[in-house]
Amino acid sequence: MIPSPPGTLEAGFSARAFARRVAIKGNETLGEDHGDHLLNPDLDAMIAANPLRDAAVLVPIVDRGDEASVILTIRTANMRKHSGQVAFPGGAIDPEDDYEPEKAALRETHEEIGLEGRHVELIGRLPRYLTTTGYSITPVLGLVHPPFELAPNPDEVADVFEVPLSFLMNPANHRRESRIWQDKERFYYTMPFGDRFIWGVTAGIIRTLYERLYA
Repeated sequence: MIPSPPGTLEAGFSARAFARRVAIKGNETLGEDHGDHLLNPDLDAMIAANPLRDAAVLVPIVDRGDEASVILTIRTANMRKHSGQVAFPGGAIDPEDDYEPEKAALRETHEEIGLEGRHVELIGRLPRYLTTTGYSITPVLGLVHPPFELAPNPDEVADVFEVPLSFLMNPANHRRESRIWQDKERFYYTMPFGDRFIWGVTAGIIRTLYERLYA
């Protein structure tokens, strides 16, 4: 295969093509925060009124040849926040992480699903994602190189599964829905995948990934 010239985006949804897009487009406008407030501008004041706790998640892009996939988890029903929801592995950034999102994302991923850091090649970040539940989340982008083994922590993770990157980056699979919250209509994205229902913060981060790299 003849390699693409520098600065040229590659077609398809392989891990290599994804990494090329991150290298070319991934550093644009990192200072522009994304979050729940983009679809609901009146939430700006609510988010700004309270201090946000820094957190990080890993967006794990698995190298599966021509068709990369994304690792997602289902949080257990006993979690204090976002219980039972589909999520990226991750959590709060602690002092032991030297307050670095990459260290926190890798540590939390290992604690939650047993994925060892030696299998992960970090390639970039997305802008911070601000939530009404009190978090400022830095999504860390990483290529996951097989073979690897997963060992989900039963206290935090009910299940682990993979979704084709091509499915998640297809805007036809992004549904803009709404519900009434605090007496107002609130909008959010959903991405149903079989019997898995991806929505909320996770769908918002996926949508950000699409808008930055593929739109």
